[in-house]
Amino acid sequence: MSTEVHERTTYLDPYGTRVESREQAFAEPEAVSTTVKLTLHNTAVTFEIEAQINPNTYPFSLTGGQITSGICGAPWNITGGFIGEDLLLQANRAGEGPCADSIIVVGEFVRPGAYRGTYGFNGASSSFRHTTLYRG
Repeated sequence: MSTEVHERTTYLDPYGTRVESREQAFAEPEAVSTTVKLTLHNTAVTFEIEAQINPNTYPFSLTGGQITSGICGAPWNITGGFIGEDLLLQANRAGEGPCADSIIVVGEFVRPGAYRGTYGFNGASSSFRHTTLYRG
């Protein structure tokens, strides 16, 4: 009588969870999203921004979030853009009031961890200067 040892291969997914097959281990994962916090500074105003990004892309795609304060009609829903060597943030007003309907923020990366550029309302992107910083 022979004794055979059958080794069972263990498969793990990207989270470290045991799965049944190699196909499950390497299946396309669900889209990932994480929040980054930014503060846009202009001489007269400060906008607090909580943006959702896809960290699996570069530049990082903006997938949602809000400008939560410091702007007329806050909150503003982020509708698109990206963060990388350059910044592009597009948002529409979700709050109330006699305010613009949309904003576009553009900038280029400067060290250590900021963007300098311009922003504008209702289709314009170069009306006002800003420096936007990452915050912890």
